[in-house]
Amino acid sequence: MSEKISRLLEMAADRTVPVVRGITDAQLTAPTPCSAYDVHALADHLFQVLVNFQVLAARGETDFGAAPEHLEGEWRDRFADETVRLVAAWDAPGAEEGTTGAMGMPARTVGAMALGDLTVHGWDLARATGQPYEPDPAVVDMLRVDFGALAPKAREMGVFGEPVPVGADAGPFETLLALTGRDPGWARP
Repeated sequence: MSEKISRLLEMAADRTVPVVRGITDAQLTAPTPCSAYDVHALADHLFQVLVNFQVLAARGETDFGAAPEHLEGEWRDRFADETVRLVAAWDAPGAEEGTTGAMGMPARTVGAMALGDLTVHGWDLARATGQPYEPDPAVVDMLRVDFGALAPKAREMGVFGEPVPVGADAGPFETLLALTGRDPGWARP
């Protein structure tokens, strides 16, 4: 049996929460490897992902079009709290079974999407703010398989960019980033 989504989400949160906590207010306007977002917009988007994917784990309906502002007050602490809630939501009995929400996708695939956002956007934010980021190998292994299958549809929906070529010596995470349309060598301007 493959690793539970909740355990993988916990591993990803352990790597991403310190990055979010390390973002300074002065860095919020910095560009990110995810060119549609600056640090503020990407952190806010990732916050929204955490909240919406908790609802999806419980088979509720979400509105990804609604974009409330999450980066107010002690938002870094609230972000960490939301990762705990996300893990708990995906750890609930039956969360990985059947289909979920209006997406009509297998629940495990939806959980993998949350895992991918937490991991890849964690890297985006780390790169944009000059922080280290090394995801857990188990997370990368799972995402390479699931994102490989999702990539064509994700590109069609504008969620992934065109794949970026990488050398034969590229590691598994670099290959995953390239699959999503990111340049693994992206550096802050």
